[in-house]
Amino acid sequence: MSSILFIIAQAAPGGSSPTSMLIMMGAMIVVFYFFMIRPQMKKQKELTKFRSALQKGDKVVTTGGIYGKIDEIKDNNVIILEVAQNVKLKVDKSVVLKDMSDAPVAK
Repeated sequence: MSSILFIIAQAAPGGSSPTSMLIMMGAMIVVFYFFMIRPQMKKQKELTKFRSALQKGDKVVTTGGIYGKIDEIKDNNVIILEVAQNVKLKVDKSVVLKDMSDAPVAK
């Protein structure tokens, strides 16, 4: 830790104090937390909550862009999607991206 402070003190031109440099670094960390890390954690929590609430009959989209209706949920990690009449896919629950039940139907 003291070697880092020594390097910062040498790099600061014109007698700038190392404490001001540490305050700036701390401020940058706080900004990164509130603008990048925290929103990503919130989004991940909402996605996990959505995936745990999936039920049979929900219309969903996978990360690969496959639209389908949940036909069956097995072992809490595997979902059987019905993508067309008599066409079913076995996918992992983690690939389900969003609910499409309220999306408008294309004509």
